[in-house]
Amino acid sequence: MSDWSAWSLAYEGFDPAQEKLRETLCTVGNGYFATRGSAPESSADAVHYPGTYAAGHYNALTDVVAGHEVVNESVVNLPDWLATTLRFDDGPWFDAGSVALTHYRQTLDLRLGVLVRDLAFRDPAGRSTRVVQRRFAHMEYQHVGGLQTTVLAEDWDGTLTVQSTLDGQTANAGVSRYRELSGKHLRVERAEVLSADSALVETETVQSRERIAQAVRSRAFSGGEPSACTGRPITEGSRVGHELILPLEAGKPVTVEKIATLFTSRDRAISAPADAAERWLGRLDGFDVLLNRHTRAWRHLWEHCRVELGGDDDAANVLRLHLFHLLQTVSPNTIGLDAGVPARGLHGEAYRGHVFWDELFVLPALTTRLPHVARSLLDYRHRRLDTARWAARDAGLRGAMFPWQSGSDGSETSQRFHLNPASGRWLPDATHLQRHVGLAVAYNIWQYYQATDDRWFAVNHGAEMFLEIARFFGSLACYDHSLDRYRLRGVVGPDEFHTHYPGNTEPGIDDNAYTNVMAVWVLERARTLLRLLPAARRDQLTEALGLTAEETERWDRIAHRMFVPFHEDGLISQFAGYEELEELDWDGLRARHRDITRLDRILEAEHDDVNRYKASKQADVLMLFYLLSAGELRGILRRLGYAWDPASIPDTVDYYLARTSHGSTLSAVVHASVLARAHRDDALHYFLEALRSDVADVQGGTTAEGVHLAAMAGSLDVLQRCFAGVEMRGDVLHLNPYWPPELGRLEFSMTYREHALDVEIAEDQVRVSAGPGGQSPIRVRCRGSSAVLAPGGQVVFGEQAAAL
Repeated sequence: MSDWSAWSLAYEGFDPAQEKLRETLCTVGNGYFATRGSAPESSADAVHYPGTYAAGHYNALTDVVAGHEVVNESVVNLPDWLATTLRFDDGPWFDAGSVALTHYRQTLDLRLGVLVRDLAFRDPAGRSTRVVQRRFAHMEYQHVGGLQTTVLAEDWDGTLTVQSTLDGQTANAGVSRYRELSGKHLRVERAEVLSADSALVETETVQSRERIAQAVRSRAFSGGEPSACTGRPITEGSRVGHELILPLEAGKPVTVEKIATLFTSRDRAISAPADAAERWLGRLDGFDVLLNRHTRAWRHLWEHCRVELGGDDDAANVLRLHLFHLLQTVSPNTIGLDAGVPARGLHGEAYRGHVFWDELFVLPALTTRLPHVARSLLDYRHRRLDTARWAARDAGLRGAMFPWQSGSDGSETSQRFHLNPASGRWLPDATHLQRHVGLAVAYNIWQYYQATDDRWFAVNHGAEMFLEIARFFGSLACYDHSLDRYRLRGVVGPDEFHTHYPGNTEPGIDDNAYTNVMAVWVLERARTLLRLLPAARRDQLTEALGLTAEETERWDRIAHRMFVPFHEDGLISQFAGYEELEELDWDGLRARHRDITRLDRILEAEHDDVNRYKASKQADVLMLFYLLSAGELRGILRRLGYAWDPASIPDTVDYYLARTSHGSTLSAVVHASVLARAHRDDALHYFLEALRSDVADVQGGTTAEGVHLAAMAGSLDVLQRCFAGVEMRGDVLHLNPYWPPELGRLEFSMTYREHALDVEIAEDQVRVSAGPGGQSPIRVRCRGSSAVLAPGGQVVFGEQAAAL
């Protein structure tokens, strides 16, 4: 059972069936590495799955699937630094599932970034014992983790034996559908005891040849002083550490502190990972001193990321949890790393730790809170620009074709075959044809520039990526003489269910409306960007890219003659031919199956094909309403020659909502957004559903494999961009709130053009306050009124409010 307070998530009682879910949601991380919330004494089995993952670390293994050789690159599960087991007198090694627990509570403190495990049990002799464990992944010292174990023999005297080790024999086995494939990514190169209290394990990934060194230091204390104890080193192959034997006296607690360090061959300013791990370990203070610095770092983070909901404590608590896990995955410690946004966080092995288009939902939350972190994530894409160029060239195209799934070097890492758990069959996978990931990169570049006015990035890295993405879509577009329009053929849209036409074995569909319209958006802004660049940089960049006037003129033609499919009644069609597909018997499916979110798997298991039907996994056409205002979309379509009326948006939303299975957690995010204007009650429903995605494990087991980071960050984006109406365009900060009154007062902090802002929305009033500083004033606009906001000032909009 879960329990919430203002700044914590707590679980009462030990529940083996829920343990892996809890381990995911109780992960501690710092943007450099993260460790799942598994019990320190546990090992990978049906109940537990220990896992530690470092940002950006991948390894590839080869298997034969369905007669084909396939290569899968995965984030690597590192040796378990937590491994700590307890024994009381001569009894068995402690296992929470095998004792008579009288108390069990696991609490994740969001404010402090600390996981606390507090339990008590009674042994067969009737003796009572309490164990309290605290852990962190240090937010200031990114290479450091800590575990503190305190044991109290309440009514007996005896001995406590503690084995504190590092175990190098780990593998990737956290996702059941991957277990038929290879998962042994590490080779142990060194495992040794360094001293009377420290040990080290050094491993190397078998294919990418990255070195990872981890060291642990274990010390015992009683009454705050070093404890008299006996012990021995443990050297059992790749498992090394120490066994400590401590006397226990009734009513007198004893504590064992375990401090861990983690370095890799990709780190800067080190000579070797093992040397760095050992040196740091010898210089670090004890647990409590480290904890003070760690909690101070978290306090500073929360100052930038404050969000308060006055009328719904549960929603506010889940939002904080979402922010917490976002900051554990990408934080100031991510700056300088070569790491992107893993779709499932650093919390598990689902999606193999790959980077998808999820940054489209993640970066808005970061850009307006931790802009330097957002820039670091955009730089991840820039470092892979050459690989994207080569991918486009190999496809016979120009520009940069960013992959649907990215890992170590930006090559396409999507599986070409995937297992359908419902049928047990391996099936071809065409999702790599989702070319729209480049559109997400371009959109985030533009939004980052609007929010930060970071001219260096925009002129250099941003402009280069943006123009190469535009060039790719300009090259991908083909002219259809019969329509006198340009088309994008052989793609897969955000929907993901439709990967080919019925009866056609050739993968891809034509003219996905979202992809076509957003390609036009990119081409239009690319031409604007060229005009805005300083003349010297424009000349240098166009020469380096070989970008000619003829090519940019082609962009202009495409931006005025792109084909967008429409239904006969004027609604935007998901793709060319969508209207001819069959209607699905939704009621029949629901009658046969309890959960139809992954109806593609259900239909395939029934020897049917989702490609035959008007059915979507998640929002597709509606993504246009999520990213673009009605005015922007109308302008694009009118320039294309389509007389589209924004009044059709509600009908379009209703049409596709009735045909969506919500097989992705992103679906609730997008639907909450697009319903915010016209159907506030429905929008609130989907917003609350997005909040439930992981805490309630709405997909029935997938959260145990890692959080859905885009849904977590997207819930904050819905709150800010849609309910609060925050937009950044034309050098103006816009607010147009549609805030549900049942959620009470909304307060959040954000950063805009180096201004630290506090925003308050209550009923019909909006207040924006700026922190002191030397920045230039900004203009804020709200529902037709505007005001200039200077550092240290405040503006108020609403009934009987005037700019202050």
